[in-house]
Amino acid sequence: MQDTFFFQAMIYLAGAVIMVPIAKRLGLGSVLGYLAAGVIIGPAALGLTGNQSHDIMHFAEFGVVMMLFVIGLELEPARLWNMRRAITGMGGLQLVATTVIITSGLLLLGLPWKQALVLGMIISMSSTAIVLQTLEEKGWLKSVAGQSSFAVLLFQDLAIIPMLAFFPMLSDNTMKRPAGVSQDPTFIQGLPDWSHAVVILFSVMFIVFAGRHLLRPVFHLMAKTGMREMFTATALLLVVGIAVLMTSVGLSPALGAFLAGVVLANSEYRHQLEIAIDPFKGLLLGLFFISVGSSIDFDLIMSKPLLIAGLVIGLMLCKMIVLYGVGKVFKVRNAQNFIFTFGLSQVGEFAFVLLSFSLQERILTKEITDMMMGVTAVSMALTPLFMMLNEKVILPSLCATKEGAETEEKESDIEAEDNPVIIAGFGHFGNTVGRFLQANNIPTTVLDNDSDNVDLLRKMGVKVYYGDATRYDLLEIAGARKAKIIVIAINDREKRLGMIETVKKHFPNLYILVRSANRYDAYDQMNAGIMHIYRETLDTSLRLGVDVLKLLGHTTYEATRSAKTFFVHDEKTLKYLASIRNTDEYLVAVREKMEELETLMQADRDSIQLAKEQTITGGGHLITEL
Repeated sequence: MQDTFFFQAMIYLAGAVIMVPIAKRLGLGSVLGYLAAGVIIGPAALGLTGNQSHDIMHFAEFGVVMMLFVIGLELEPARLWNMRRAITGMGGLQLVATTVIITSGLLLLGLPWKQALVLGMIISMSSTAIVLQTLEEKGWLKSVAGQSSFAVLLFQDLAIIPMLAFFPMLSDNTMKRPAGVSQDPTFIQGLPDWSHAVVILFSVMFIVFAGRHLLRPVFHLMAKTGMREMFTATALLLVVGIAVLMTSVGLSPALGAFLAGVVLANSEYRHQLEIAIDPFKGLLLGLFFISVGSSIDFDLIMSKPLLIAGLVIGLMLCKMIVLYGVGKVFKVRNAQNFIFTFGLSQVGEFAFVLLSFSLQERILTKEITDMMMGVTAVSMALTPLFMMLNEKVILPSLCATKEGAETEEKESDIEAEDNPVIIAGFGHFGNTVGRFLQANNIPTTVLDNDSDNVDLLRKMGVKVYYGDATRYDLLEIAGARKAKIIVIAINDREKRLGMIETVKKHFPNLYILVRSANRYDAYDQMNAGIMHIYRETLDTSLRLGVDVLKLLGHTTYEATRSAKTFFVHDEKTLKYLASIRNTDEYLVAVREKMEELETLMQADRDSIQLAKEQTITGGGHLITEL
C-alpha cells in the first residue's frame, strides 16, 4: 500500500499541510517548511516516501518549469532588453568567476581537470526555485537585490544549454557506464551532428512564432466558450507541450517555458494565464521542495560528516565571496548586496540534472555524484536559514532592511501594470472613462471579461487585458495593492456588488468608483458602503432635458440651473431612499420627495423671474435718471 499513488499523494500533502504553517508561524518561510516535511517523511525519519520518490522528483521538477513560465509572463520583451546589461554582466561574471575559483580549488585537491571543470560549472548554478520563492515571500523581488538575483538566475538558466552541449566532449570513454543508468533519448540523437543546431534554432523560432501568431486565436476561442476549466486546460497544454518539445531536442524545458512566457507578456490574456497556472505552479513547487528534503542522504552525510560539512561550508562561502564582489562591481549598495549574496549562495536544483547527465556521460564517478547530490541538497536546505540569519542579524547592523529595500527599489524597473487607476469592465461606460483618462495622460490598467471586445480593442491599439476582474487573485496581479483608484464599470449588477465586497476586504487602499445602471442598483451599492456612485443614465437624461427646455424657449442659464438643482436634490433623495426597505413606506417617501422637488423647482423658477424683473426695473430707473 505504501507504494501506491494515492498513499504517496496523501503523505506528501499531509507533510505540506502540517509543516508549512508551522514554519510560517515560526517566521522560517514556506520553503523551509516544505524541506522539513520532506526530511520527516523521507528515509531519514519516518521512511514513508516509498520507492516512487525518484519518479515524484522528476514530476515535481515541472513546478520549476511552470514558475519560469509565469516569470516570463511578467517580463515584457522591452523590459527584458533593458535588463540585458545586468543579465549578461552580472550573470556572466558570477558564473565565470565561480567556475574558475571552484575548478582551481578542486585541481589543488588532486581532482582530474575534466571532473574539476564540470563540478566548477555545476556548482556555479544557484536555485531559481528557492531564491525567487523566498524573495517573493519577503517582498524583495522588485528591489535591487531581487532584480539582480533574477538577472543572475536567468543567465544561469540560459547557460544550461551550452553546458549540456559541452559536457559530452569531456566524456571519459575508459570509464564504465554505471549499471542501471541510461541517457534519456532525444529526437536529435538520431540526426547528424551538423543538424543539431538547426533543429534547436528551429524549435526556439517555432515557440516565438506560435506565441505571437498562433496562440492568441486559440486563447480567444477558449475564452469565448466561457468555461474557465477549458482556458486552464489550454494553458497547461501550452506549458506541457513546450516542455515536451524542448526535452525532445535536448534543451531545458524551463528555458522554453520562460521564452514562451516572455513572448506572451504583451498578450491580453497574460493575467488570466497567470491565474490558470498559479495553483499548479505553487503545488508542484512545494512538491519539488519536499522531494529535495526527502532525497537528502543522511546515511552518506553521517558516514562522512566532516567532509560533507566542509564541502557545503567551503562551497557556499566561495560563492558568497564571488557574489559579493559581483555586487560591488555593479555598485549594489550594502544592504541589497547582502540579500543578493546570501540568497544565491547555494547550489541549485539544476545541479541534480547536470550531475546525473555527467554520470551518464562517464565524466564523474558514482561516488562523486552521490556526494555532490548530498552537498547540493544540504546547501539548498540551509539557504532559508542563511537568509533569515542575514535578515535578523546582519542587515539590522547595516541599516533597516525595509528602509534599504524601499530606498533602492525606486531605482529598479517598475511593472507596466503599476498604474494609479484600474478600470474593471471596458464596455460603453468604461470605454468612455478610459479614453478620457488616456487623453489626460493618466496611466490605467484595463480588465475586461469579453474576449470579443478585448480582441477588437487590441486591434484598435487599446491595451486591454482579458480576465475576470471580480477575482481577488487577478486584481492582485493587476496591481491593486499599489493602485489608488478602481473604477468598477462591469455590466453585471450582481458581479458589481460582489466586486465591491472583494475590493473592500482585500484592497482597502483603493478608492472605489462604481457604475450604477439605475437608482435601485445605486441603493444596493450605497448599502454596501459606497458613496462614489455614478448612474449611467442620469447625466445623459438631464442633458436631454436641458435641450428640451431650450427648444421650448428657456434660456441656457435657466435650463442649466434647473438641471443642477434637480441633480443636487436627486442625489440627496437617493441617499435617503436607500435606507428604506418597506415597499409601502418607500412609495410614500417617493411621493413626498417628488412634491418636495416640484416645490423646490418652482421656488427656483420664481427666484429667477424675480431677478429678471429687478434687472429690468433697475434698468428703467437708470434710463429715467439719464
